[in-house]
Amino acid sequence: QVQLVESGGGLVQAGGSLRLSCAASGRTSSIATMAWFRQAPGKEREFVSAIRWSGGATYYADSVKGRFTISRDNAKNTMYLQMNMLKPEDTAIYYCAASSYAPASSRSANNFNFWGQGTQVTASS
Repeated sequence: QVQLVESGGGLVQAGGSLRLSCAASGRTSSIATMAWFRQAPGKEREFVSAIRWSGGATYYADSVKGRFTISRDNAKNTMYLQMNMLKPEDTAIYYCAASSYAPASSRSANNFNFWGQGTQVTASS
């Protein structure tokens, strides 16, 4: 099993920045890919970004490309999401996810078998 704990959410004005962290523990050697998803009220959970745990290949949703940057620190078993130029439409609960088998190009939540509890991000206009 892998346990994931997110931190770093909060309230910022549109145009501001936040950095999310996701600390992994447990059988971290089994992690192939980690990702961020988000879910706004009344909407389905959507893919934001993913990173291959070994090698570091990254993928982004078109809506965040150029504004968000995903990274990881293997020594700390921690993944990050630097979010710049936040927009009101970025407001959502952000979830950290890990998969023991999905490629980094996977954008389906169904391919991720471990999830964090979520952290709220609010960008006010």
